[in-house]
Amino acid sequence: MKMCHLRNLLLIVFFILIPINVSAKELIPMGQSIGIHLKLPFVYVAHDILLPNGEWLKQGDKVLAIDGKEVSHIKQIGEVKEKSELRIERANKEKILNLSSDEIHNMMPFLKDETDGIGTLTFLDPATNEYGALGHQIVDSALTMPPPFIDGAIFLASITQVKKSEPGQPGYKISVVDKEQKRLGNVLFNNVYGVFGVWEQGLPQSLRQPIEIMRDSEIKRGEAQLLTAIEGEKVEAFTITIDKIDGANIVFRVTDPKLLRKTGGILQGMSGSPIIQNDRFVGAVTHMFVEHPAKGAALSIGEMLKKSPK
Repeated sequence: MKMCHLRNLLLIVFFILIPINVSAKELIPMGQSIGIHLKLPFVYVAHDILLPNGEWLKQGDKVLAIDGKEVSHIKQIGEVKEKSELRIERANKEKILNLSSDEIHNMMPFLKDETDGIGTLTFLDPATNEYGALGHQIVDSALTMPPPFIDGAIFLASITQVKKSEPGQPGYKISVVDKEQKRLGNVLFNNVYGVFGVWEQGLPQSLRQPIEIMRDSEIKRGEAQLLTAIEGEKVEAFTITIDKIDGANIVFRVTDPKLLRKTGGILQGMSGSPIIQNDRFVGAVTHMFVEHPAKGAALSIGEMLKKSPK
């Protein structure tokens, strides 16, 4: 059955690993929609571009240098002479392009040095200020790979509209992210089980209280709750039914009438939404079944805390 990652993202990083607190007994379930910003160490082409001389810049091409000077951010490309030599990399091979300043300025809107997207915040560990989100890895659609990044941040997102899921056509959240506001935290890791980092704000009283983590062996079939935002910044609890547990993997279906009416079930951008059962933290939504959007898959929170399969 065809499944779909729940990212509204176009999004491995080589830092010294600081492990998430796997032994944490209690976590705060979140559910807020967040904007994720990753600053990359290079400039790349986000869409195919036809140049006036008939040559193409291809999606995923990296801009290595201009007039012999190495390039690491877009602003450097805007500072060009009348004629400039552009050195690019495509499929691990380098190529030289001689372009006019007009040609370079015309291609600027198609260049990127960052990845941005929308996801859902899963948990906050009040003992360590560590957070986790998404439940799966970010992959940049133009690069077709997890992007290496030199800096990252998460911001609160507000849902302005929802495109409802239909069988065979995954829906999505339309969100506004204000990067002028204080960022919620940094991004340290983009791993198989999600995005992880350190929370940089205080703990507002409006947050839910920490709850106990449920072990994989204790998860039961039957009713549970999914926490997510579908309007503005408000996090709501919706009823789901857990149908299958296979180790750390969970299959469920949405049964809440409001969520079904508003979204058709699961949407892109819901990945990371926490699942609660009997007031204990079960896991995070990771996928939807494309042909049956009311049906979804999740990863147990104990497994997510490991950050990658062993």
